[in-house]
Amino acid sequence: MYAQNLANQAKPRIIITADPELDDNNSLIRFLLYSSDVEIEGLIYASSAFHWKGDGKGTKWFVPGREYARFGLNLCPCESWRWGEDEHFIHDAVYTYANVYPNLKIHNPNYPAPDVLKARIRIGNIEFDGDISKDSPGSDLIKTLILDDKPGQLFITAWGGQSTIARALKSIQEQYEFTTNWEQIRSKIFRKVVLLPSGDQDDNYAKYIKPNWPGIEYREFKGGPNYGYGAQLNAAPQDSVYMTASWMKDNISGRGPLGALYRVWGDGKQMVKGDIMDYFGISGHTTDELKKMGYVVWMPVQEKGSWLGEGDDPTFMNMLGNGLRAYENGTYGGWGGAGFIDPKAKNIFFQNSDTSSKAMATSLASPKDRDNTYPDFFPAAQRDFAVRLKWSTTPIYKRANHEPVAKIEGPLNVMAAAGETIRLNGAVSDPDGDVVSVNWWQFQQGTYPGKVLISNPETKQTQIEVPKNAVSGQTIHIIFQATDNGTPSLTRYQRVIITVR
Repeated sequence: MYAQNLANQAKPRIIITADPELDDNNSLIRFLLYSSDVEIEGLIYASSAFHWKGDGKGTKWFVPGREYARFGLNLCPCESWRWGEDEHFIHDAVYTYANVYPNLKIHNPNYPAPDVLKARIRIGNIEFDGDISKDSPGSDLIKTLILDDKPGQLFITAWGGQSTIARALKSIQEQYEFTTNWEQIRSKIFRKVVLLPSGDQDDNYAKYIKPNWPGIEYREFKGGPNYGYGAQLNAAPQDSVYMTASWMKDNISGRGPLGALYRVWGDGKQMVKGDIMDYFGISGHTTDELKKMGYVVWMPVQEKGSWLGEGDDPTFMNMLGNGLRAYENGTYGGWGGAGFIDPKAKNIFFQNSDTSSKAMATSLASPKDRDNTYPDFFPAAQRDFAVRLKWSTTPIYKRANHEPVAKIEGPLNVMAAAGETIRLNGAVSDPDGDVVSVNWWQFQQGTYPGKVLISNPETKQTQIEVPKNAVSGQTIHIIFQATDNGTPSLTRYQRVIITVR
């Protein structure tokens, strides 16, 4: 049933570029468990202000204001910065995925074969922070994908810096700028490419991409679930339970080979041995003791085994096939958030995925400082993640829960006049035979600013009254939500968009 439900849906094409920050590792594990929902075109190692390899020739590098020059440090120029001698975290995750793929395939036949993913791995511009002076295997792959003629948009994430992406674009510019088809190529790229960054972590967006490619769509979300470092510190009670050591052990870090790769507080691991910024795996020491040991402690030590962070999740959580259709338009919103961070704003360099004190401004903000009008999708997202990890360890279909199917009978985009009443019919099913509860609600991401009246929201059939003060062209987003009573419960949606005529 699940395979049939997704078979007719176009999957978003997506490229992951990531640096070896530990929360990139965690985001990658979650992402691979949703590889059934997307078309993975690239898995590319990237550098950033926080991680770069060096050229191995003794060349020293320094950019003013980076973390090696903050916190009272004066550690560079350096030959490399926080990059393991044989860094292979993407390979580790993909090869571990290969080990559990037979189980995953039982629960969802849309998971890609491991060899397909292995063939997508590339090394990007990793030598120096922000360097776009030469091509790399990663930038070559991105260039090829940007220029191909496959239908649909190409979503390119930047979990680290954007130098590999910038180099691909620069290579295209160098090849075509003074040719007769340059404007045609630029127009194609502006229609096709969507950037999904975790901030401007090496200044390449501000310095190269935005000035030279102003028509490329930039989506960086806010307002949604906090997946970053320190998310538990001021989390609402209904969210914090999903970040405790006990829940993480039972559902995430204790779940098979992929769970074993996942980083939690005090797990005894470091991404790079001796990294003075990575004290997260060390347990049994106070902040003062860690500082005396030479570590830069920029957030409070948490309970051993508890949530550590997946700060890059917002770049892909709106790509998922959960029925919210969030990838269709950056303003729609989903499990990754909605509402853009302004790329022109100062300090977009510092985001939740950054190992910096300024990054904590959002993570540590109290709930009253956040946008509380946005739905709290975090519990549903965590339960879904937990189930997919269970799939990875469960070779029998009936021994795990599977998401319900929510459908709206009829078109998902409708026109209606102000004052008109619209009847909507929902249908649900569940592959496990679970009881499914339903709910209709207004997702206030449409352009109509007010609230609408929804009749009998907890039944499969409902009526929506388009307000009489709605103006032609405004949109109203209505969500049909279905939640099963499996363990843990899973939720799926269907969004209908009403446009006022």
